[in-house]
Amino acid sequence: MYEKMCQIDESAPTDEEHKLKGVTKPRYMVWRETISSTATLGFRIEGIRNSDGTSSKDFKTTKSKEQIMAAFQSFTEGFPHVVPKYIQRLKAIKATLGQSTFFETHEVIGSSLLFVHDRYNANVWLIDFAKTIHLPADVTISHNSKWKVGNHEDGYLIGINNLIKIFMAVLENQPICVSPPLNLEEPSIAPTPKEKLENT
Repeated sequence: MYEKMCQIDESAPTDEEHKLKGVTKPRYMVWRETISSTATLGFRIEGIRNSDGTSSKDFKTTKSKEQIMAAFQSFTEGFPHVVPKYIQRLKAIKATLGQSTFFETHEVIGSSLLFVHDRYNANVWLIDFAKTIHLPADVTISHNSKWKVGNHEDGYLIGINNLIKIFMAVLENQPICVSPPLNLEEPSIAPTPKEKLENT
């Protein structure tokens, strides 16, 4: 973890950490959040795979709303119909979480949202629950507050809300506002007048 920290910023470790050539896991995790959008927006981009097959995981220091927007615009470029679909799905996830007993009783740590789209559809899935833990019976959390030592808050809804806002901003910046497709099938070719007569 010390080496990972130095690869990104050699000045990040303290003099003592440089001397020991090591950092604790909690220290590394807190530092990693401060250099990414996790601390400011409640989520970070882990990686993006584009439709042309190229991919990138170089988002460790992607921190500002503008940087995130640029990444989302690049990800959805050429697929304008997917942005409203992502917004629709994120709002549905938020509503479902608000009624979920599981969400109410668990601290969701290290979970991810997987965004996938093609020419006709777009969807978002909640994945990676290996580190999610059941809350003690006497603890209640909102999922809408920042983490502090001992409060069990995961800020999950902070991330969801900011994702919705940023995708809304991406939608507003699109040249044409596109509504989600009414169906996911390829459009059929309309019959010719001759074909219509033959079918009557």
